[in-house]
Amino acid sequence: MEVLAAAVGALVVTPAKLLCHCVCSKINTTINVQSNLDDVEKEMKSLTDRRKEIIHETEAAKKEGSQIRAPIITWLEDVEQLQPRVNRIHENKPSTCFLNFSKRYKGSREVEEILDNIKRLLEAGKFPQGLVYPTRVPRAVEHIPGPSIQGQTTASKALEKTMRLLSDDRFQRIGIWGLGGVGKTTMVRTINNELQSTSRNIFGIIIWVTVSKNSDMKQVQAQIALRLNLEMKMEESVERMAIRLHQRLMNEEKYLLILDDVWQKLDLDSLGVPQPDVHKGSKIILTTRFMEVCRKMMTEVEVKVDVLNDEEAWQLFSQKAGDVAHLEGIKPFAEAIARECCGLPLAIIIVGAAMRRKTKVELWEDALKELQRSVPSVEGIEDEVYKPLKWSYDSLQGNNTKSCFLYCSLFPEDFSIEVSELVLHWRAEGLIDKQQNYVDSVNRGIALIENLKDSCLLEDGSKKGTVKMHDVVRDVAIWITSSSEDGCKSLVRSGMGFSEISVGEFSNSISLKRVSFMNNKITRLPDSMIQCSEASTLLLQNNRTLVTVPETFLQGFKALRVLNLSETDIRSLPQSLLQLNDLRALFLGSCRFLEELPPLGMLSKLQNLDLSYTRITELPREMESWSQLRQLNISNIHELKTIRPGIISRLSCLEILKMSHSGFRFRLKGEEDGQATFEELISLNRLVDLSLTLNRIPCDRSEDPSWIKRLRTFHFQIIQSKTNGVLKTCDKSSNMRNLNLSQESIGWYWGNSSSLRSDQCQMLTEMFEDFIKSAASFSDLKSLKICNCTISIGRGGGYAVHCDLLPNLEVLELFAVSGLQSISELAGHLGLRFHKLKSIELRGCSEMKYLISCGAFIQTLPNLEVIRIRRCDNIDELFNCDSGQNRTSDPVVPNLRNLVLEHLPKLITLCRHEETWPCLEQVEVVRCKHLRRLPLTNQNAGTMKEIKGDSQWWDALEWDDDQTKSSLLPFFHPR
Repeated sequence: MEVLAAAVGALVVTPAKLLCHCVCSKINTTINVQSNLDDVEKEMKSLTDRRKEIIHETEAAKKEGSQIRAPIITWLEDVEQLQPRVNRIHENKPSTCFLNFSKRYKGSREVEEILDNIKRLLEAGKFPQGLVYPTRVPRAVEHIPGPSIQGQTTASKALEKTMRLLSDDRFQRIGIWGLGGVGKTTMVRTINNELQSTSRNIFGIIIWVTVSKNSDMKQVQAQIALRLNLEMKMEESVERMAIRLHQRLMNEEKYLLILDDVWQKLDLDSLGVPQPDVHKGSKIILTTRFMEVCRKMMTEVEVKVDVLNDEEAWQLFSQKAGDVAHLEGIKPFAEAIARECCGLPLAIIIVGAAMRRKTKVELWEDALKELQRSVPSVEGIEDEVYKPLKWSYDSLQGNNTKSCFLYCSLFPEDFSIEVSELVLHWRAEGLIDKQQNYVDSVNRGIALIENLKDSCLLEDGSKKGTVKMHDVVRDVAIWITSSSEDGCKSLVRSGMGFSEISVGEFSNSISLKRVSFMNNKITRLPDSMIQCSEASTLLLQNNRTLVTVPETFLQGFKALRVLNLSETDIRSLPQSLLQLNDLRALFLGSCRFLEELPPLGMLSKLQNLDLSYTRITELPREMESWSQLRQLNISNIHELKTIRPGIISRLSCLEILKMSHSGFRFRLKGEEDGQATFEELISLNRLVDLSLTLNRIPCDRSEDPSWIKRLRTFHFQIIQSKTNGVLKTCDKSSNMRNLNLSQESIGWYWGNSSSLRSDQCQMLTEMFEDFIKSAASFSDLKSLKICNCTISIGRGGGYAVHCDLLPNLEVLELFAVSGLQSISELAGHLGLRFHKLKSIELRGCSEMKYLISCGAFIQTLPNLEVIRIRRCDNIDELFNCDSGQNRTSDPVVPNLRNLVLEHLPKLITLCRHEETWPCLEQVEVVRCKHLRRLPLTNQNAGTMKEIKGDSQWWDALEWDDDQTKSSLLPFFHPR
């Protein structure tokens, strides 16, 4: 009972104690409310002061680009949320009156909770780990508003290439260059915005800087600092700012710096930008008009932004001009106007906006006429297109570079100018040092051209060896030359369809420096003296209807240095020509009716004379006085029969002599008959370029041919029959036709030529035997073409020689060659390894059974890029591969890019079944009905550009899997 009583007593006492403690606690809370309110006020002041300190510190850290730690942001939010509760208890203080005890207790309890929260936040606000992260975290890229390149395929390709480069760790510096107004800024703006809107952004921060032509180092630094939220003081030195920028950027994990519109080299170290190869993962993009800037800033890769194609140009123009451009009567003019802008986005935008909402057809017709003028008055063109492009002209440096550029505007719109012709004109004008020899002047001319191309003021022409001006750039050049700026005032009327020249065209002509009426339909020139006493160039070429040059016309051109009358139908030259005492260059090529020349001995300063394709029968005796003549072109003059002895040898300054397909043939030893001899040519010590047609090789085995070594370029066409051979000029080329090679000293041709063609020559096999016996090595020969010949080589196999007879051969062409079943027979006989061979072409070789046997001495053709085989009826495979143990598993042609197979009725296979040609880009197969497999897989789709062939052939091809065919299908174009 006692135990039970004790237990019951304990159960009764414990709740009583708990109840008593609870009541006492509530009473204490209620009684201490005033004390707690005082503490809340005191502690909250401390908390508010701490909050102000942290806000000040975090704002300063943000200016330095630091990232605030997440707990600090949370703490500031908690303090901010607590403040309203504190304000409420001060406004509604709990009463100490004991009426309604429950309400008083609730208010007192809230004061206690707030006080506890304040004390907790004060303790948490010490932040021993600091306020910022030790390393920066990537932040979002800022979107930059402005036009994009959407819908512009040409620009989109350049954009996609650049985006790939940004993801490629091999490239840290990327140059984007192109003509002013072509849209480089638009492109990098699109790159910036794409990085923002996609998951492709790999950079913590993107810094955009517009450099411009007149920006100094401090201005560039200021833009970088602004993007980094770095405060820059006006009195701060460039060096001090560079240190701060460098420290700040080194704390970024990865950055992308876009330097837009760079005009000259920027020193990244002086700027304060860490070199990308040191700061791993970071990259620099620069845009510029000048390739030279990319070189100086050591970009690893350059992306050129080209002008728009016609379709893209029309889309952009119609977008800017609006719906009015599609109206029935206006659209033809609108399309023509868009074409006149020549794909230049800046011009398209300006002109399109100027024509917006203009509904009168007359206004569109007038605008088109204005744009077709070299200096149009369309609103905005001069200020917003011409003047920005002129900045590129103003930036040209070097002697006469600006004059050389302006000279190019004398040629017609969209005209491909022969580089050699351009250099001749520059040289005659004195724009290239007249004291330089031919080689140096050509090198200087090419350097100037490359400089202009790098500045986007010239571009490659339609064929190799030519350049041209973008039409808008040409208009800017003519705009410049329409004034007297730089003393280059010009009258340009080339390619405009004129039928005659009026005297009125020459108003204010006294100050004219250059005049061009080339490529027109001029029938007559003014029969009066034109006062152009300062003019140094007069271009009248390619006016086929021009028959006469009046005597008085040239009398006013007293300072003329360059006169071009080529490709006209003039019958004679006026005597007034003889008064042009400063004339350096006289071009009369393709004056097909010109039979006689006046006595030109007075033209003592003449350096260049072109008489090619005329009907001159004899070179004038007065040539003997031309002591400064450097270039003479008398090629393709079939009527030329006489050159008196001694005339050629007296031209001691002659550097270039072109006589291919001339009716005159230099007499060789033993053929003296009162005509010029070949020995006269050998005596010309300055001669560097010689082209001739001869009846036989001009030296025999006993003579020393070392004179040929000093020639930089030569072309000898040796024909023993009346049949004309094909002339193809190379650095050092020989074209032999209808020769008995066993009777000629031919080895020195092989030893000194870079290109050699043998056509219908006999005893070719015997000539090879002579070479083998002499153990010769013709290291200069790069191109060998054998046509209409028989090569009989025994089929015993093995090496005929132990060294490669043609170690540097790059091009091999066999046309209608008999006696060979494969090229391997020729290669084996001459020891050829084909290590540098780039191109093979076979045509009409009916006995060929395969191209090459890949065995012991030829396993791969590592540099071969082109294979063309046509009409070889018996070829059944290209590469007959030895399956022995020495056979490599590598592709036979690892770098082949272009494959053309035409009319090969027996062709079954190209190579081993499992082989893939990884670099193949273009394939053309015509009438090869038994060919069922190509060395292509799904992986080739990345490099393939085009497959041409019959649809039936394509459908019958066999593939390893369906995916390969489907991936290559977009590249197939049926013939």
